Amino acid sequence: FTTLLYTIKFEVDMTVAPIPYPVPRKEECVETLHGCEVHDPYRWMEDPDAPETAEFVTAQNKLTFPYLDECPVRDPFHETLTELFNYPKQGCPFKRGEKFYYNFNSGLQNQHVLFQQDSVDSKAEVFLDPNLLSSDGTVALSSFSFSHDGTIMAYTLSQSGSDWKTIKFMKTSDKSALEDVLVDVKFSCLAWTHDNKGIFYNKYPKAETSDLGTETDANIHQKLYYHRLGTPQSEDQLIVELPDEPHWMPGCEVSDCGCYVIVTVSKGCEPVNQLWVHRMDTFSPSTDKMEFDVVVDNFEAEYEYIANKDGLFYLKTNSEADKYKLISLDLGSRERHDVIAESEWVLNWVCCVRQDLLVTCYNQHCVDSLSIHRLSDGVLIQPVELPPGSVVGYSGRFQDSFIYFKFMSFINPGVIYHMDLSHELETFTAEAFKETPIKGFQSSDYETKQVFFESKDKKKIPMFITHKKGIELDGSHPTLMYGYGGFNISLSPTYSVSRMIFIKNLGGVYCHVNLRGGGEYGKEWHHGGSLANKQNVFNDFISAAETLHEMKYTSPDKLAIEGGSNGGLLVAACANQRPDLFAAVICHVGVLDMYRFHRFTIGHAWMTEFGNPDLSEEWGWLRGYSPLHNIPSEGEYPGILLLTGDHDDRVVPLHSLKFIATLQGLHPSNPHPLLIRVDTKSGHGAGKPTSKKLRETADVFGFIARQLGVSWSK
Repeated sequence: FTTLLYTIKFEVDMTVAPIPYPVPRKEECVETLHGCEVHDPYRWMEDPDAPETAEFVTAQNKLTFPYLDECPVRDPFHETLTELFNYPKQGCPFKRGEKFYYNFNSGLQNQHVLFQQDSVDSKAEVFLDPNLLSSDGTVALSSFSFSHDGTIMAYTLSQSGSDWKTIKFMKTSDKSALEDVLVDVKFSCLAWTHDNKGIFYNKYPKAETSDLGTETDANIHQKLYYHRLGTPQSEDQLIVELPDEPHWMPGCEVSDCGCYVIVTVSKGCEPVNQLWVHRMDTFSPSTDKMEFDVVVDNFEAEYEYIANKDGLFYLKTNSEADKYKLISLDLGSRERHDVIAESEWVLNWVCCVRQDLLVTCYNQHCVDSLSIHRLSDGVLIQPVELPPGSVVGYSGRFQDSFIYFKFMSFINPGVIYHMDLSHELETFTAEAFKETPIKGFQSSDYETKQVFFESKDKKKIPMFITHKKGIELDGSHPTLMYGYGGFNISLSPTYSVSRMIFIKNLGGVYCHVNLRGGGEYGKEWHHGGSLANKQNVFNDFISAAETLHEMKYTSPDKLAIEGGSNGGLLVAACANQRPDLFAAVICHVGVLDMYRFHRFTIGHAWMTEFGNPDLSEEWGWLRGYSPLHNIPSEGEYPGILLLTGDHDDRVVPLHSLKFIATLQGLHPSNPHPLLIRVDTKSGHGAGKPTSKKLRETADVFGFIARQLGVSWSK
């Protein structure tokens, strides 16, 4: 296709013969929840090891994959995506010890490679290449942490996308491996003591399975340990355990000065935590647990350690500051003072550099802004000029006299900037260090605009719309609308090759909706879309679709919606509530059974966002929108493609399996396809190899194009 200069058109067959969906067994599973009788005929699908479950997955994939392969747009999309995704992708350089490091992917490597160099200008060499650890790219480097002197790196590996990790260690001088290996690790910190002799990390009780990532057992009783290099894991020192609170999770870091261990205890996904501190001069590896100074003993606010200096701790917090602020805290007197007061914008992050400067990142109407302040009093030194977009990564520490940060937008794949902060002048310049080349697109041919529309309750909601310049607003454009709306997570502008192909080769419009439930405007915005207010998120998304119709960007038969995880819940709930608004629904790894989500793996942590199904009032909130339990039994359902992975131990596959079985059973003759794609050796998304991402993305856009009746244009 790369040699053809003319337009290629495929005829799209909009008539769909009835699909012979599998007819799974229904069991008599009925229970009474808070006085209501609830039927759960596919509960047997909650057993991932049952042969019957495996047979159901196989039967579904035998329908889905041939259908996707036959989508006319799929192959040219995959070929073009593979060509245009093949560009170098680099992370921000960072210094550890006497060396610099950065992540790099030459284009189509399954996993990013970690490089090492003497300086940012010197020749780099491969330090750790996870692509050599498996033949199919399904072993991923998940995280890493260097000892204080930079001589040893601790790193975690995951397999097949599972949240379970293995911690290993290697010397930075010659890349030789240490014998230490730590297992049963999940959602773990990696915090080195400054004597370079060991790390703090988290582990769970050993899972009873031979294939980690496929189990559904609840992840409870996480503990914090200290591992001393050269000793077996069985001798690791237990630092924190919470036997009376099995859902609480203790994480930790070591202060910049190395004198304190700082423990944060969380009990879910709400941005609140307890804060405990221990002086390292009283620490020695032993069988005794640490004694902590409990600085904060409640879950009323979040406290994030930023730095400490001259007896003061600097913490980013939402205590009495819904949009966050920076405070100083005297551990002795407990006196607090505002260093950077709360502003009208959400404070995303703060980085202390040069031991006396703060770099802050604010979210201003869903785009990022940077500024530099003095640590001592928070006084603004200067803003950092940036075009509208997102800061998607940064590197800079207390002892560094520089900072690197990476900027990105919907039509800019990324620029890494460097700021030299070593001089005493109070004017600093952000200089482009590395620009990402754009393949196949001219940014000047496209435009992004932000609009604000009214939701059902008249609340103003922001939405970004990206498309080719000069399109006619006649309601004819195939449109993809994406949202998340939960867990205080802010969506910001990022570059996507696949979405640019959708715009260029399918004549598409891409819409990115900043829904309530996210963190874009602080605590009120988040809480306006969680717990009893979760329906607001769906109303926001539905109103966005109606706005796009009213503005003549698209029409219901040309509109697709997409979301993943909590966003999968979003699109499934919206498809249930307003099936007339959409032609295609893409539901990645969705949370769909809101009556039982808290029973599996880490689902209990989401009760702070959704509510507790075991409590009558909170179950009432869930009952109104739980996708599995609110599928309409009459009328047409839009074409839907559910996607999950057999090693997704975050949102376990049973959510998608039970939903598709119920949906197909209610609509066996639906004129639009109701399909599920179950990938193997694949998890919730993190660590997925490039080859799998490209295939899955082409399948998704092939499905979208077929449902929207869109042809490929070269």
